[in-house]
Amino acid sequence: MKLYVSPRAPNPRRVLMFIAEKGLTGIEQEIIDIGSGQHLSAAFRARSPLAKLPVLELDDGRSLGETRAICTYLEGLVAEPNLMGNDFEERAFIEMADRRVELYLFGGIANWIRHTHPGLAPLEQPQFPDFGHSQAEKVREVARWLDRKLASEPYMAGQRFTIADITAFCALEFARGLMKFRPADEDMPRLQAWRDRISQRPSAGVS
Repeated sequence: MKLYVSPRAPNPRRVLMFIAEKGLTGIEQEIIDIGSGQHLSAAFRARSPLAKLPVLELDDGRSLGETRAICTYLEGLVAEPNLMGNDFEERAFIEMADRRVELYLFGGIANWIRHTHPGLAPLEQPQFPDFGHSQAEKVREVARWLDRKLASEPYMAGQRFTIADITAFCALEFARGLMKFRPADEDMPRLQAWRDRISQRPSAGVS
């Protein structure tokens, strides 16, 4: 298999972190340079029609896109350590947590950065700064909710590390890198402590 990624991009990082947690080896990586527009080439669009990363090329030649779909496939290949739920009930609650983090934290951070950071201007035309700043406020609302949630649960989906923690960690790291967002600076000590704890996992070092 081959995984198409782009350095420092948060969605490819989610898959790489998932792979590291699973202990999977033998998956080739190919770098796609978003900055130079390589993701817009006809060759890459043949694998990813919407020019999105990451993409997992399977051994039979098919291409699988979308981060969570790729992780679902990899979870099916290697059952342990389990990151998406051991039965239908646990899977549902982990998916709920992951979707909330993805849609409301990760998505808001992405819109905040895309529409306010000058470095993203070449990739996001037109930028709408007012929209981006409004997204930053929504991100803070979600982050404050997560901070409160972590008072009673050690991880995003409850009592153990799951894919939801990977999604949340990569989202916060994306905001930390480009927007200097640190939960500790926003009076969210539990979210900061969670981030610092996750950052100690070996998988957090992939990017």
